[in-house]
Amino acid sequence: MSVRNKEKHVHSVFETIAPNYDLMNDVISFRRHKAWREYTMRRMDVKPGQSAIDLCCGTCDWTIALAKASGTGEIVGLDFSRNMLEIGRAKVEKEGLGGSIELVQGNAMALPFEDNRFDFATIGFGLRNVPDLDVVLREMARVVKPGGKVVCLETSKPTAEPFRTVYYLYFEHILPRLAKWFVKRYEQYKWLPESLAAFPGREELEERFRQAGMTDVKSRAFFMGVAALHIGTKV
Repeated sequence: MSVRNKEKHVHSVFETIAPNYDLMNDVISFRRHKAWREYTMRRMDVKPGQSAIDLCCGTCDWTIALAKASGTGEIVGLDFSRNMLEIGRAKVEKEGLGGSIELVQGNAMALPFEDNRFDFATIGFGLRNVPDLDVVLREMARVVKPGGKVVCLETSKPTAEPFRTVYYLYFEHILPRLAKWFVKRYEQYKWLPESLAAFPGREELEERFRQAGMTDVKSRAFFMGVAALHIGTKV
């Protein structure tokens, strides 16, 4: 699939699944994605007043967590799906954070912000969906300040058998059928295993962070490798 075709396809998928996105995240991860994000926030140790941009922010759960941790800092949530952002905007308003969070419809591969602006750039379960992950990592590094952190929480690839075989059976065959059952979406959720197939494993993604200009790159696997956290520091 070409870069342009992937971009159009992924946009169509997320515009369609937006109303059921939160429910299916719980189904896909057995609700563990919330614990993984909480662990990531502890590792990030966001200080009051620090700034962050949350790419592929979706329905804004991580964006909201960043705003609560920062308090007075600039927090931006960016996503290319208007439908996802509208659901996220309702959550932001419900939390009383409308004055603290700026939501932007935009492209993660061409961020509309100047260099060295944010203390953190985050992306949660979105890097595997972008047309070119290396471009996105370079953009994330570009907009963080020297010493700032680029943080990615994403599905990953288990390596230990027999769990690896069981996991791929679930992800490739059972998950799309669960989506059909829960939210009447089959074709859209077939995209998830397809997107993971071409995505780098944990150690390879560490190297891609380094190639994007980051140092002190660290990663942590969750639940036998089904997801992983990567954190890199801008020089």
